Amino acid sequence: MKHLVILGAGTAGTMVANRVSRSVPHDWSVSVVDPSPRHLYQPGLVALPFDGRGAEALERPRAATLSSRVHWIQEEVHAVDPTTRRITVGAGSPLRYDLLVLASGAVAGVDELARSLDGHWGQAVHEPYSLPGALSLRNALERFQEGRLVVSLPATPIKGPAAPLELLFLADELFTRRGRRTRVELVLTTPDAAVWPGPQAAHVLDGLLQRRGITVERSFVPAALEPGERTLRAADGRTLSWDLLIVIPPHRGAPFVTRSGLGDALGFVPTAPDTLRARGLDDVFVLGDATDLPVGKFGSVAYFQSRIVSESLLHTIQGRASETFDGHMSCFVESGRGRALLLDGGYGTETAPGPFPLPWLGPLRLLEENRLSHWTHQALEPLYWWALLPGHTLPIPRRTPRRQAPT
Repeated sequence: MKHLVILGAGTAGTMVANRVSRSVPHDWSVSVVDPSPRHLYQPGLVALPFDGRGAEALERPRAATLSSRVHWIQEEVHAVDPTTRRITVGAGSPLRYDLLVLASGAVAGVDELARSLDGHWGQAVHEPYSLPGALSLRNALERFQEGRLVVSLPATPIKGPAAPLELLFLADELFTRRGRRTRVELVLTTPDAAVWPGPQAAHVLDGLLQRRGITVERSFVPAALEPGERTLRAADGRTLSWDLLIVIPPHRGAPFVTRSGLGDALGFVPTAPDTLRARGLDDVFVLGDATDLPVGKFGSVAYFQSRIVSESLLHTIQGRASETFDGHMSCFVESGRGRALLLDGGYGTETAPGPFPLPWLGPLRLLEENRLSHWTHQALEPLYWWALLPGHTLPIPRRTPRRQAPT
Protein backbone atom coordinates (compact mmCIF):
# COMPACT_ATOMS: atom_id res chain seq x y z
CA MET A 1 0.00 0.00 0.00
CA LYS A 2 1.22 3.47 -0.89
CA HIS A 3 0.29 6.57 1.06
CA LEU A 4 -0.83 10.06 0.11
CA VAL A 5 -0.79 12.25 3.21
CA ILE A 6 -2.30 15.74 3.38
CA LEU A 7 -1.27 17.99 6.26
CA GLY A 8 -4.12 20.36 7.06
CA ALA A 9 -7.89 19.95 6.61
CA GLY A 10 -8.79 23.55 5.95
CA THR A 11 -10.32 24.62 2.67
CA ALA A 12 -7.42 23.56 0.45
CA GLY A 13 -6.61 20.26 2.17
CA THR A 14 -10.24 19.15 2.38
CA MET A 15 -10.92 19.85 -1.30
CA VAL A 16 -7.84 17.92 -2.41
CA ALA A 17 -8.55 14.97 -0.09
CA ASN A 18 -12.16 14.59 -1.21
CA ARG A 19 -11.38 15.08 -4.89
CA VAL A 20 -8.39 12.71 -5.06
CA SER A 21 -9.99 10.00 -2.92
CA ARG A 22 -12.61 9.42 -5.65
CA SER A 23 -10.00 8.56 -8.29
CA VAL A 24 -6.88 7.29 -6.52
CA PRO A 25 -5.87 3.69 -7.37
CA HIS A 26 -6.94 0.98 -4.92
CA ASP A 27 -3.37 0.41 -3.76
CA TRP A 28 -3.16 4.00 -2.46
CA SER A 29 -4.52 5.37 0.82
CA VAL A 30 -5.51 9.01 1.40
CA SER A 31 -4.99 10.44 4.90
CA VAL A 32 -5.51 13.93 6.31
CA VAL A 33 -3.84 15.14 9.49
CA ASP A 34 -5.55 17.94 11.42
CA PRO A 35 -6.16 18.27 15.19
CA SER A 36 -9.24 20.51 15.06
CA PRO A 37 -12.62 18.78 15.50
CA ARG A 38 -14.49 21.50 13.56
CA HIS A 39 -14.18 23.16 10.17
CA LEU A 40 -14.54 26.95 10.11
CA TYR A 41 -15.87 28.95 7.15
CA GLN A 42 -13.26 31.67 7.44
CA PRO A 43 -14.69 34.08 4.81
CA GLY A 44 -17.74 34.49 7.04
CA LEU A 45 -15.74 36.03 9.87
CA VAL A 46 -15.58 39.49 8.31
CA ALA A 47 -19.39 39.81 8.22
CA LEU A 48 -19.99 38.28 11.67
CA PRO A 49 -19.46 41.55 13.60
CA PHE A 50 -22.16 43.19 11.47
CA ASP A 51 -24.88 40.54 11.23
CA GLY A 52 -26.92 38.73 13.85
CA ARG A 53 -25.76 35.19 13.16
CA GLY A 54 -24.33 32.97 15.84
CA ALA A 55 -20.89 31.42 15.66
CA GLU A 56 -22.40 28.01 14.98
CA ALA A 57 -23.47 29.18 11.51
CA LEU A 58 -19.83 29.24 10.39
CA GLU A 59 -18.76 25.81 11.62
CA ARG A 60 -19.35 22.15 10.80
CA PRO A 61 -17.98 18.97 12.41
CA ARG A 62 -14.73 18.10 10.68
CA ALA A 63 -15.83 14.51 10.09
CA ALA A 64 -18.87 15.73 8.13
CA THR A 65 -16.65 17.60 5.64
CA LEU A 66 -14.43 14.63 4.74
CA SER A 67 -15.33 11.72 2.48
CA SER A 68 -15.60 8.27 4.06
CA ARG A 69 -12.74 7.29 1.72
CA VAL A 70 -10.41 9.70 3.56
CA HIS A 71 -8.67 8.61 6.77
CA TRP A 72 -8.69 11.54 9.22
CA ILE A 73 -5.87 11.57 11.79
CA GLN A 74 -6.86 14.00 14.55
CA GLU A 75 -3.37 14.85 15.73
CA GLU A 76 -0.96 17.79 15.75
CA VAL A 77 1.90 17.68 13.24
CA HIS A 78 5.27 18.15 14.92
CA ALA A 79 7.74 17.73 12.08
CA VAL A 80 8.31 16.45 8.56
CA ASP A 81 11.48 14.71 7.41
CA PRO A 82 11.49 14.78 3.60
CA THR A 83 14.67 12.67 3.48
CA THR A 84 13.05 9.64 5.11
CA ARG A 85 9.49 10.58 4.11
CA ARG A 86 8.37 10.43 7.71
CA ILE A 87 5.96 12.72 9.60
CA THR A 88 5.93 13.02 13.38
CA VAL A 89 2.39 13.47 14.69
CA GLY A 90 0.97 13.43 18.21
CA ALA A 91 2.52 10.85 20.46
CA GLY A 92 2.19 7.98 18.01
CA SER A 93 4.45 6.29 15.50
CA PRO A 94 5.74 8.36 12.57
CA LEU A 95 3.61 8.39 9.44
CA ARG A 96 5.17 7.30 6.19
CA TYR A 97 4.24 8.96 2.92
CA ASP A 98 4.90 8.41 -0.77
CA LEU A 99 3.33 11.72 -1.78
CA LEU A 100 2.79 14.63 0.58
CA VAL A 101 0.55 17.69 0.35
CA LEU A 102 1.23 20.70 2.58
CA ALA A 103 -2.08 22.50 3.09
CA SER A 104 -1.16 23.82 6.52
CA GLY A 105 -2.44 27.34 5.95
CA ALA A 106 -1.38 30.61 7.55
CA VAL A 107 -1.57 31.28 11.27
CA ALA A 108 -2.73 34.69 12.46
CA GLY A 109 -0.72 35.74 15.52
CA VAL A 110 -3.77 36.37 17.70
CA ASP A 111 -2.46 34.76 20.88
CA GLU A 112 0.85 36.60 20.68
CA LEU A 113 -0.94 39.94 20.32
CA ALA A 114 -3.34 39.16 23.14
CA ARG A 115 -0.49 38.39 25.52
CA SER A 116 1.39 41.56 24.61
CA LEU A 117 -1.64 43.78 25.17
CA ASP A 118 -2.89 42.03 28.32
CA GLY A 119 -5.94 43.83 29.75
CA HIS A 120 -6.47 46.03 26.70
CA TRP A 121 -7.11 43.08 24.40
CA GLY A 122 -10.79 42.69 23.61
CA GLN A 123 -11.59 46.08 25.11
CA ALA A 124 -10.35 48.83 22.80
CA VAL A 125 -8.19 46.55 20.62
CA HIS A 126 -9.75 43.76 18.54
CA GLU A 127 -9.03 41.32 15.71
CA PRO A 128 -11.44 39.75 13.20
CA TYR A 129 -9.57 36.55 12.31
CA SER A 130 -11.08 34.18 14.89
CA LEU A 131 -14.60 33.38 16.07
CA PRO A 132 -14.05 34.85 19.56
CA GLY A 133 -12.41 37.90 18.01
CA ALA A 134 -15.22 38.55 15.53
CA LEU A 135 -17.88 38.21 18.25
CA SER A 136 -15.94 40.49 20.60
CA LEU A 137 -15.66 43.04 17.80
CA ARG A 138 -19.42 42.86 17.29
CA ASN A 139 -19.95 43.87 20.93
CA ALA A 140 -17.41 46.69 20.62
CA LEU A 141 -19.12 48.09 17.53
CA GLU A 142 -22.46 48.03 19.31
CA ARG A 143 -20.99 50.18 22.10
CA PHE A 144 -18.98 52.52 19.86
CA GLN A 145 -20.71 55.88 19.42
CA GLU A 146 -18.06 58.30 18.22
CA GLY A 147 -14.34 58.73 17.64
CA ARG A 148 -11.68 57.28 15.35
CA LEU A 149 -11.88 53.65 14.28
CA VAL A 150 -8.64 52.38 12.76
CA VAL A 151 -8.03 49.16 10.84
CA SER A 152 -4.30 48.42 10.84
CA LEU A 153 -2.57 46.05 8.42
CA PRO A 154 0.70 44.24 9.26
CA ALA A 155 3.78 44.05 7.07
CA THR A 156 3.25 40.32 6.43
CA PRO A 157 1.02 38.63 3.86
CA ILE A 158 -2.44 37.94 5.29
CA LYS A 159 -5.22 35.54 4.44
CA GLY A 160 -8.32 37.15 3.06
CA PRO A 161 -6.66 40.38 1.83
CA ALA A 162 -10.06 41.91 1.07
CA ALA A 163 -11.23 41.60 4.70
CA PRO A 164 -9.73 44.87 6.02
CA LEU A 165 -11.40 46.86 3.25
CA GLU A 166 -14.68 45.06 3.82
CA LEU A 167 -14.54 45.81 7.54
CA LEU A 168 -14.34 49.52 6.79
CA PHE A 169 -17.05 49.49 4.13
CA LEU A 170 -19.40 47.56 6.42
CA ALA A 171 -18.55 49.87 9.34
CA ASP A 172 -19.39 52.85 7.12
CA GLU A 173 -22.77 51.27 6.36
CA LEU A 174 -23.38 50.42 10.03
CA PHE A 175 -22.72 53.90 11.39
CA THR A 176 -24.59 55.55 8.52
CA ARG A 177 -27.63 53.42 9.33
CA ARG A 178 -27.37 54.44 12.99
CA GLY A 179 -27.10 58.13 12.09
CA ARG A 180 -23.63 58.31 13.72
CA ARG A 181 -21.42 58.38 10.63
CA THR A 182 -20.50 62.07 10.97
CA ARG A 183 -19.20 61.32 14.48
CA VAL A 184 -17.06 58.36 13.44
CA GLU A 185 -13.78 58.69 11.54
CA LEU A 186 -12.72 55.58 9.62
CA VAL A 187 -9.02 55.04 8.87
CA LEU A 188 -7.05 52.29 7.14
CA THR A 189 -3.30 51.93 7.66
CA THR A 190 -1.41 49.88 5.09
CA PRO A 191 2.33 49.16 4.82
CA ASP A 192 2.06 49.48 1.05
CA ALA A 193 1.77 52.52 -1.18
CA ALA A 194 -1.42 51.16 -2.77
CA VAL A 195 -4.52 49.60 -1.23
CA TRP A 196 -4.44 46.75 -3.75
CA PRO A 197 -1.88 45.21 -6.12
CA GLY A 198 -2.33 46.51 -9.65
CA PRO A 199 -3.17 50.08 -10.63
CA GLN A 200 -6.60 49.36 -12.13
CA ALA A 201 -8.05 47.73 -9.02
CA ALA A 202 -6.25 50.16 -6.72
CA HIS A 203 -7.73 53.12 -8.61
CA VAL A 204 -11.28 51.78 -8.34
CA LEU A 205 -10.93 50.93 -4.65
CA ASP A 206 -9.29 54.28 -3.88
CA GLY A 207 -12.24 56.04 -5.45
CA LEU A 208 -14.69 54.01 -3.41
CA LEU A 209 -12.79 54.69 -0.18
CA GLN A 210 -12.80 58.42 -0.93
CA ARG A 211 -16.51 58.46 -1.67
CA ARG A 212 -17.18 56.73 1.65
CA GLY A 213 -15.00 59.20 3.53
CA ILE A 214 -12.44 56.60 4.60
CA THR A 215 -8.89 57.89 5.15
CA VAL A 216 -5.89 55.80 4.06
CA GLU A 217 -2.49 56.09 5.75
CA ARG A 218 -0.09 54.61 3.20
CA SER A 219 3.39 53.12 3.72
CA PHE A 220 2.47 52.84 7.40
CA VAL A 221 4.47 49.92 8.82
CA PRO A 222 3.34 49.31 12.41
CA ALA A 223 6.26 49.51 14.83
CA ALA A 224 4.71 50.02 18.26
CA LEU A 225 1.26 49.90 19.79
CA GLU A 226 0.62 51.86 22.98
CA PRO A 227 -2.83 50.78 24.21
CA GLY A 228 -2.69 52.95 27.33
CA GLU A 229 -2.18 56.08 25.24
CA ARG A 230 -4.27 54.67 22.40
CA THR A 231 -1.63 55.41 19.79
CA LEU A 232 -0.14 53.43 16.94
CA ARG A 233 3.37 54.33 15.81
CA ALA A 234 4.83 53.59 12.38
CA ALA A 235 8.41 52.64 11.60
CA ASP A 236 8.96 56.07 10.01
CA GLY A 237 7.93 57.85 13.21
CA ARG A 238 4.34 58.76 12.31
CA THR A 239 1.90 58.44 15.19
CA LEU A 240 -1.83 57.79 14.84
CA SER A 241 -4.31 58.03 17.69
CA TRP A 242 -7.39 55.82 17.87
CA ASP A 243 -10.48 55.19 19.95
CA LEU A 244 -11.22 51.71 18.59
CA LEU A 245 -8.46 49.69 16.94
CA ILE A 246 -8.94 46.64 14.73
CA VAL A 247 -5.56 44.97 14.33
CA ILE A 248 -4.95 42.51 11.52
CA PRO A 249 -2.44 40.20 13.21
CA PRO A 250 0.84 39.31 11.50
CA HIS A 251 0.57 35.97 9.72
CA ARG A 252 3.05 33.13 9.57
CA GLY A 253 3.18 29.59 8.29
CA ALA A 254 2.40 26.58 10.47
CA PRO A 255 4.97 26.02 13.25
CA PHE A 256 5.90 22.52 12.05
CA VAL A 257 6.96 23.99 8.68
CA THR A 258 9.59 26.11 10.43
CA ARG A 259 10.65 23.29 12.75
CA SER A 260 11.14 21.03 9.73
CA GLY A 261 13.25 23.57 7.84
CA LEU A 262 10.72 23.70 5.01
CA GLY A 263 9.74 27.37 5.26
CA ASP A 264 11.08 30.82 4.55
CA ALA A 265 11.61 33.49 7.22
CA LEU A 266 7.84 33.71 7.79
CA GLY A 267 7.27 29.97 7.72
CA PHE A 268 5.69 29.86 4.25
CA VAL A 269 6.86 27.09 1.95
CA PRO A 270 8.95 28.08 -1.11
CA THR A 271 6.79 26.77 -3.92
CA ALA A 272 7.27 26.43 -7.68
CA PRO A 273 4.70 28.86 -9.10
CA ASP A 274 3.63 26.63 -11.98
CA THR A 275 3.77 23.04 -10.67
CA LEU A 276 2.93 23.88 -7.00
CA ARG A 277 5.65 21.51 -5.81
CA ALA A 278 7.85 22.46 -2.87
CA ARG A 279 11.11 23.70 -4.33
CA GLY A 280 13.61 20.87 -4.41
CA LEU A 281 11.05 18.23 -3.36
CA ASP A 282 9.30 16.51 -6.26
CA ASP A 283 7.14 14.37 -3.97
CA VAL A 284 5.73 17.32 -1.99
CA PHE A 285 2.95 19.61 -3.24
CA VAL A 286 1.95 22.88 -1.58
CA LEU A 287 -1.23 24.92 -1.93
CA GLY A 288 -3.46 27.49 -0.32
CA ASP A 289 -2.18 29.87 2.33
CA ALA A 290 0.89 27.69 3.02
CA THR A 291 2.75 28.80 -0.12
CA ASP A 292 5.09 31.76 -0.58
CA LEU A 293 3.62 32.53 -4.01
CA PRO A 294 3.05 36.13 -5.16
CA VAL A 295 -0.73 35.71 -5.21
CA GLY A 296 -3.12 36.72 -2.47
CA LYS A 297 -4.12 34.17 0.13
CA PHE A 298 -7.71 33.94 -1.12
CA GLY A 299 -10.18 31.07 -0.90
CA SER A 300 -10.49 31.19 -4.69
CA VAL A 301 -6.75 30.60 -5.04
CA ALA A 302 -7.07 27.54 -2.81
CA TYR A 303 -9.92 26.30 -5.02
CA PHE A 304 -8.07 26.78 -8.32
CA GLN A 305 -4.90 25.29 -6.85
CA SER A 306 -6.83 22.31 -5.44
CA ARG A 307 -7.94 21.41 -8.95
CA ILE A 308 -4.35 21.63 -10.24
CA VAL A 309 -2.83 19.71 -7.32
CA SER A 310 -5.50 16.98 -7.41
CA GLU A 311 -4.90 16.34 -11.10
CA SER A 312 -1.13 16.53 -10.66
CA LEU A 313 -1.23 13.96 -7.86
CA LEU A 314 -3.17 11.52 -10.00
CA HIS A 315 -0.88 12.21 -12.98
CA THR A 316 2.19 11.64 -10.81
CA ILE A 317 0.80 8.31 -9.61
CA GLN A 318 0.16 7.37 -13.25
CA GLY A 319 3.59 8.57 -14.38
CA ARG A 320 2.22 11.45 -16.43
CA ALA A 321 3.21 15.13 -16.56
CA SER A 322 1.81 17.48 -13.90
CA GLU A 323 -0.75 20.21 -14.49
CA THR A 324 0.33 23.85 -14.15
CA PHE A 325 -1.07 26.82 -12.24
CA ASP A 326 -1.19 30.32 -13.75
CA GLY A 327 -1.86 32.28 -10.56
CA HIS A 328 -5.61 32.60 -11.09
CA MET A 329 -7.53 34.39 -8.34
CA SER A 330 -11.05 35.78 -8.10
CA CYS A 331 -12.12 37.94 -5.20
CA PHE A 332 -15.34 39.65 -4.18
CA VAL A 333 -15.04 42.82 -2.08
CA GLU A 334 -18.19 43.59 -0.11
CA SER A 335 -18.68 47.36 -0.24
CA GLY A 336 -21.79 47.57 1.93
CA ARG A 337 -25.33 48.63 1.10
CA GLY A 338 -25.98 45.31 -0.63
CA ARG A 339 -23.23 45.77 -3.20
CA ALA A 340 -19.88 44.19 -4.00
CA LEU A 341 -17.04 44.35 -6.54
CA LEU A 342 -15.44 41.41 -8.29
CA LEU A 343 -11.70 41.24 -9.02
CA ASP A 344 -9.98 38.59 -11.15
CA GLY A 345 -6.39 38.12 -12.24
CA GLY A 346 -3.30 35.94 -12.24
CA TYR A 347 0.47 35.98 -12.68
CA GLY A 348 1.17 39.12 -14.67
CA THR A 349 -2.51 39.66 -15.44
CA GLU A 350 -4.26 42.56 -13.76
CA THR A 351 -7.97 42.93 -13.18
CA ALA A 352 -9.51 45.02 -15.94
CA PRO A 353 -13.14 46.11 -16.40
CA GLY A 354 -15.30 43.76 -18.42
CA PRO A 355 -17.70 40.81 -18.33
CA PHE A 356 -16.92 37.65 -16.33
CA PRO A 357 -16.67 34.70 -16.56
CA LEU A 358 -17.89 34.58 -20.17
CA PRO A 359 -16.49 37.13 -22.65
CA TRP A 360 -19.18 39.51 -23.88
CA LEU A 361 -21.87 37.73 -21.83
CA GLY A 362 -20.78 37.90 -18.20
CA PRO A 363 -23.18 37.93 -16.42
CA LEU A 364 -20.86 39.46 -13.80
CA ARG A 365 -18.77 42.54 -14.44
CA LEU A 366 -15.28 43.09 -13.08
CA LEU A 367 -14.36 46.22 -11.11
CA GLU A 368 -17.99 47.33 -11.01
CA GLU A 369 -19.84 47.81 -7.74
CA ASN A 370 -23.29 46.21 -8.08
CA ARG A 371 -25.92 44.05 -6.42
CA LEU A 372 -25.40 41.00 -8.64
CA SER A 373 -21.83 40.64 -7.40
CA HIS A 374 -23.08 40.91 -3.81
CA TRP A 375 -25.70 38.20 -4.21
CA THR A 376 -23.29 35.96 -6.12
CA HIS A 377 -20.85 36.35 -3.25
CA GLN A 378 -23.53 35.48 -0.71
CA ALA A 379 -24.38 32.32 -2.66
CA LEU A 380 -20.82 31.07 -2.24
CA GLU A 381 -21.34 30.11 1.41
CA PRO A 382 -23.84 27.28 0.77
CA LEU A 383 -21.80 26.29 -2.29
CA TYR A 384 -18.75 26.09 -0.05
CA TRP A 385 -20.32 23.41 2.15
CA TRP A 386 -22.18 21.44 -0.52
CA ALA A 387 -19.94 21.73 -3.59
CA LEU A 388 -16.47 23.17 -2.95
CA LEU A 389 -15.42 21.15 0.11
CA PRO A 390 -16.70 17.87 -1.37
CA GLY A 391 -14.40 18.53 -4.32
CA HIS A 392 -16.95 19.22 -7.03
CA THR A 393 -16.03 21.42 -9.97
CA LEU A 394 -17.78 24.76 -10.41
CA PRO A 395 -18.54 26.10 -13.91
CA ILE A 396 -15.90 28.82 -13.76
CA PRO A 397 -12.58 28.81 -15.63
CA ARG A 398 -9.68 27.54 -13.59
CA ARG A 399 -7.26 29.56 -15.68
CA THR A 400 -7.07 33.33 -15.77
CA PRO A 401 -9.08 34.76 -18.67
CA ARG A 402 -6.61 36.57 -20.91
CA ARG A 403 -7.53 40.20 -21.24
CA GLN A 404 -5.66 43.43 -21.79
CA ALA A 405 -5.99 46.13 -19.17
CA PRO A 406 -6.74 49.57 -20.64
CA THR A 407 -3.67 51.76 -20.93
